Amino acid sequence: MSSIRMHRWLGCFESHFSEIVMREFESLFAALMKSKFRSRFHLKGKDLAYLQDKGVPLILDHARDFLVKRLAPAMIPNDGKQTPYRGHPVFVAQHATACCCRACLHKWHGIEPGRELTADEQNYLIEVLGYWLKRELGCAGKSEEAGPKQMMLPGF
Repeated sequence: MSSIRMHRWLGCFESHFSEIVMREFESLFAALMKSKFRSRFHLKGKDLAYLQDKGVPLILDHARDFLVKRLAPAMIPNDGKQTPYRGHPVFVAQHATACCCRACLHKWHGIEPGRELTADEQNYLIEVLGYWLKRELGCAGKSEEAGPKQMMLPGF
């Protein structure tokens, strides 16, 4: 196959794949919004002001640090209790998106407990958290940058 034809074929595949991923992503958020527990989480007061002041990129750097230390290890001694309910926008986002403990990661995202999170899984979770944070700011979906990039869902 010529390189031009291959590029066109891959372009079609990428477009179709990102539609599938986006559909899965939207269906995750639709399910989260139906959960009485998950849907009650929103940023307010100091957490919202902190996000507005620092910006999403810096907050997602914090999120990556929290994930690496509190969720990525295979064994977490205080699993189920490692994520506070307030005190940082990421903590609220983690509860809202079921990225707070390994049991929730398994139930909502299909990520098996008892093993270290892969880099792809960590990137996926950062995208989920970022999308929720941007929605809280009211800017998700208003630009291509606001939504998730081509992320890999666990199990794909």
